[in-house]
Amino acid sequence: MRTFIIFFCGLFITNSLFGQVSKTPPQTKIMTLGVFHFDYPNLDAVKTEKNDQISVLEEPYQSEIIAISKAIEEYNPTIIAVERTPDNQHKMDSLFLLYKSDKWILKKNEQYQLGFRIGKNLNLPKVYCVDNPGRHYDNIESIFKDSIRLSKFEYYYLNSRDSIYKLPIPKRKVSSIIDALYEGNNPDFIRERLATYLLNPFKYEEKPGDFTGVDFETGRWFNRNLRIFRNIQRIHHSTEDRILLIIGSEHLNLLNLFFDISREFEFVSPLPYLENAKNK
Repeated sequence: MRTFIIFFCGLFITNSLFGQVSKTPPQTKIMTLGVFHFDYPNLDAVKTEKNDQISVLEEPYQSEIIAISKAIEEYNPTIIAVERTPDNQHKMDSLFLLYKSDKWILKKNEQYQLGFRIGKNLNLPKVYCVDNPGRHYDNIESIFKDSIRLSKFEYYYLNSRDSIYKLPIPKRKVSSIIDALYEGNNPDFIRERLATYLLNPFKYEEKPGDFTGVDFETGRWFNRNLRIFRNIQRIHHSTEDRILLIIGSEHLNLLNLFFDISREFEFVSPLPYLENAKNK
């Protein structure tokens, strides 16, 4: 009987400790709103032809942006972060103050059209810059400085069988910004987009058995998004805050994963809010 009591007490203590360890601590809510770039800078691998570009300053797009903003405001973000590097923070602060004072007209960029608009409507003090270009290994940097090695890499990038340029990506003109954002924030679409980063140029090898392509993608994409995640961590926040991150939808294939598994943040999907935007 004494042995049974000792065993039972030990089991109770173990279960109690395990419950304490596995209990999720309070987290800061964060919503990622993935977007296409409203001003079409065409800096990504896949470009948008001029004929397929829209002007978000015209109707019906302005009305849609206003509807999206109002819908997202129901999430009541207390912190807004955008895809701009921190070295632009001073400029962004100045423009945001001018906009809040009705002394500056919003340009096409989504950082302004959504970030500034929502920030002003909610009377937030600033919009945070959290982007980062990432960092390459020295062996990758050396390729960029060698025209022969670079040309071989670029040829593979453009012409290999599973090149991103040869993947069947539907190219169509945006007819509805709300629908485009809804599609870009769909978990199935996001998961499929991550798969492309394990194809080309991930598999490129300068010499058989090396990891040139792996190292390239590590700096270009994985390192970049981890640094963006770290920049968001650097923003002073509490569990009472509600963060809104407005960023190119391609970044969601890693960032949503990071936020979803994080013990610091609680991921919030924008899909219900975008659904509501259709009725605004």
